[in-house]
Amino acid sequence: MGALIFSLNLTLDGCVDHQEGIADDETHVFFTRLMDEGGAMLWGRVTYEMMESYWPSVARGDEAAPPAVREWAVKLQAKPKYVVSSTRDDFPWANSHHIAGDLREGVQKLKDATPDGVLLGSGKLATELDRLDLIDEYKLLVHPRIAGHGPTLYQGGLPATRRLELLSAQPLRNGAVAMHYRRAR
Repeated sequence: MGALIFSLNLTLDGCVDHQEGIADDETHVFFTRLMDEGGAMLWGRVTYEMMESYWPSVARGDEAAPPAVREWAVKLQAKPKYVVSSTRDDFPWANSHHIAGDLREGVQKLKDATPDGVLLGSGKLATELDRLDLIDEYKLLVHPRIAGHGPTLYQGGLPATRRLELLSAQPLRNGAVAMHYRRAR
């Protein structure tokens, strides 16, 4: 069984607005490596639609992009992408699959079928999956910014504090820090 790894950009004050992080080559190399290590991506519908509106055109070469960004787009195009949605069931982007029905059952089946692990990249979905005790690890890229607005990580709340064990912390040249945690035993 593979691990479910929650990975996201956030600011020091917990803002997860995708426009607030540092989107440079170093950040893209970091997330490309994470994607390479995992067997699949998992998103909620809103994140899927945001990604679908931009990255396929970068992968096709329709959008000008630096090499690190293009590499991310091409690899993302090929990576299996799973989407949790109760309002949409058509996902035409290459290698996209719908998870419908019982959330716990659907995500657990995905974990069981993906020995290299599943990279979760949606904040709201992470809250729901954490409530179900399905997230195994957290690889967060904390950016040196204070946004002063939301949305924020775990804005929907959890029933109890989640204790984590630090596995590593690595600063990037751009000032962001890659934090790797696992659930405390």
